[in-house]
Amino acid sequence: MKANVGGIDRTVRIVAGLVLIGLAATGTVGWWGWLGAVPLATGLLGWCPPYAIFGFNTCKTR
Repeated sequence: MKANVGGIDRTVRIVAGLVLIGLAATGTVGWWGWLGAVPLATGLLGWCPPYAIFGFNTCKTR
């Protein structure tokens, strides 16, 4: 798996994932808030399967 999620994209995914999980844990939103685990995981891993399928890459080239 080659990294395809860049710095700002990773930060946004991690923050959004944590916010959704936090809202779900406190009961502010419904069960769908637990879907925040998906952006959290892709942000932490730095790899997004749909990006790989469609050929997107937000990482800086080296």
